[in-house]
Amino acid sequence: MNKVENSSETVECDVSIVGGGMVGLTAAIGLARHGFHVAVIDKAPVGDLTAVGYDGRASALAFATCRMLEALGIWKHMEPYAQPINEIRVSDGPSLLHLHFDHKALGDGPLGNMVENRHTRLALFSRAAELDNVTLLMEESIETIERDSLAASVTLASGKKITSRLLLGTDGRTSMVRRHAQIPVSTFEYQQHGIVCSIEHEMSHQGIAHERFLPAGPFAILPLTGNRSSLVWTEKSHLVETIMGLSDRAFASEIRRRTGDFLGTVTPIGGRWAYPLSLQYADTYTDTRMAILGDAAHGIHPIAGQGLNLGLRDVAALVEVLSDAQNVGLDIGSEQTLALYSQWRHADNAALISVTDLLNRLFSNDVKPVRAIRDAGLAVVEQIPPLKNFFMSHARGTIGELPKLLQGELASGA
Repeated sequence: MNKVENSSETVECDVSIVGGGMVGLTAAIGLARHGFHVAVIDKAPVGDLTAVGYDGRASALAFATCRMLEALGIWKHMEPYAQPINEIRVSDGPSLLHLHFDHKALGDGPLGNMVENRHTRLALFSRAAELDNVTLLMEESIETIERDSLAASVTLASGKKITSRLLLGTDGRTSMVRRHAQIPVSTFEYQQHGIVCSIEHEMSHQGIAHERFLPAGPFAILPLTGNRSSLVWTEKSHLVETIMGLSDRAFASEIRRRTGDFLGTVTPIGGRWAYPLSLQYADTYTDTRMAILGDAAHGIHPIAGQGLNLGLRDVAALVEVLSDAQNVGLDIGSEQTLALYSQWRHADNAALISVTDLLNRLFSNDVKPVRAIRDAGLAVVEQIPPLKNFFMSHARGTIGELPKLLQGELASGA
């Protein structure tokens, strides 16, 4: 099968996916690996999605997420660019109290891996090219979406029509698929931006991720391969235009002031990006012949670095639900099948959404009584190893009812 289709024709498949980002491509690969024929639709060219300047972010991939990527044959394309996270050090501004997580306490691998989003996208496209039952429809705009009790169909501006038993929306926070289904969304604007850039430094980071809570929001120093780190600097939105407008020299000076000297000489490299931060969640994840995943279903604050992991947990659960349904002869697009996915993911997502929102509200201020309470909390957790291990297991994504993919296994019958 031609991997990138652009001619005018009808494509019939089991599952059509709107959105060729990291969640959408992982879903396509996961479903294809379990025997489904999948079509992925995205308006962007592959070259744009994988360009150096497209997205300056890197993602912290939890240990369980990495197991999933390995099981799907994706990790082999990513591993050369992955930096293991061996430790996490959390501190509250100038306070001497801190929290230290060390993977050695759990003994079976790192807490996770940092991978630049560009390398993740390249790996996903490489893996998709290896699968004959994935069709990529890139540089395609959607004209209409139609759904009924029997099928979903998407008509593209090129004249191509894609029909499937199930339509997935992995097309981000402004999801066309979600809007088509008229699914209500609740949103809260944090009045914060995340400023993202990379740095080179003189000394080794030793695989340690640092998160410092400052009055404007968290400042994270996240290890990349080599003597490099990714910075995620949360700042009040009304200051971002000024910061982004700084000269290279002034911006570098501000970065060095915030980073300190524990890494030796620090130099910003590449570009800088700023993203508005908000909380968003959809009232439901499913509708007739349709499901939404990832940012189309929920968007959280990056304070815990779990946004992409949450979307990939959606993928793991949906793949297992659809595979199990297919194996026993059930309709993968039926209301009953999709309800299993929705029920599975709502509780897990709601819990993490609440936790990240609470953490941001608790730590993004300089109110003395609140600061005293949170510092005491850090000290208590630091002194109780079982409690620390519990939080580490959460960070690794190994807590809760895990789909088989997050345990490093394919679903039954694959």
